[in-house]
Amino acid sequence: MNPIVMALPGSEALARVLAAELGGETGALACRQFPDRETLVRLDADVRGRSVVLAASLDRADDKTLPLLFAADAARDLGAACVVLAAPYLGYMRQDARFHPGEAITSRTFAALLSRSLDGLATVDPHLHRYRSLDEIYTIPSRVVRSAPAIAQWIRDNVPDPVLVGPDSESEQWVADVAGRCGAPWTVLQKTRRGDRDVEVSLPDATQWRQRTPVLVDDIVSSARTMIEAAAGLRLCGMPPPVCIGVHAVFAAGAYEELLASGVARVVTCDTVPHPSNGIPVVPALAAGVRELLAGRVAPQPLP
Repeated sequence: MNPIVMALPGSEALARVLAAELGGETGALACRQFPDRETLVRLDADVRGRSVVLAASLDRADDKTLPLLFAADAARDLGAACVVLAAPYLGYMRQDARFHPGEAITSRTFAALLSRSLDGLATVDPHLHRYRSLDEIYTIPSRVVRSAPAIAQWIRDNVPDPVLVGPDSESEQWVADVAGRCGAPWTVLQKTRRGDRDVEVSLPDATQWRQRTPVLVDDIVSSARTMIEAAAGLRLCGMPPPVCIGVHAVFAAGAYEELLASGVARVVTCDTVPHPSNGIPVVPALAAGVRELLAGRVAPQPLP
């Protein structure tokens, strides 16, 4: 039977695209809170014997995780053949080490939590810095979809004579991949972060690229301080205002407006997190990752 795709609140558009790409159908999933703020989840579809795809981008993961786990448990308890999560953005990946004494390594804890409740996971460009793959912390089958092909195509279609710039060393893997796909030169800046909104970047010699259009590329845009400081540095080098591209639009309050006001030419993001800046579609590629999981007939996890 074709899969049934169910959206967590806020991911309805994602569910519709996934269902169309997978040749499946959408099923209603209701969530509401009682006066004491506890959550009720109800599956308004017959999932018995069906492959269930839960659609949920996990930005603001604290608000979404419990409803997701409740929905996954209910689907399995109601006889679903398997339950797969399609999460274009996978939260809790950046705390991949104990940076200060006593800190929880939340990426491992979050991975263990999801692995106990799901049979498979598909996501787009998770923040793999100290981990080589999701398999280091997730015990369920996973598919990682790359945004680089879609970003490179967008740059080819929209930016003349680009030079790609990564705002820090962690962005090098994305910048190099995208640059190779669109045949553009690239460089990476050096970043010093003193706090969530206190960032300083240092620039290489950019004189050879002054006639090109700088394109800042990063995986996650949250406070936007890194891109703002990088854009200011590029202007000091005599370069034109940069085009800013983010894979995941995880903007903090006011950050998007501050980035636009900083003098950049344009801000464009992939559609992994719903946001007005979305302009690069990667959900069809995510559907291909889900399709691979379902074709492999991921084995359902035993109920606890």
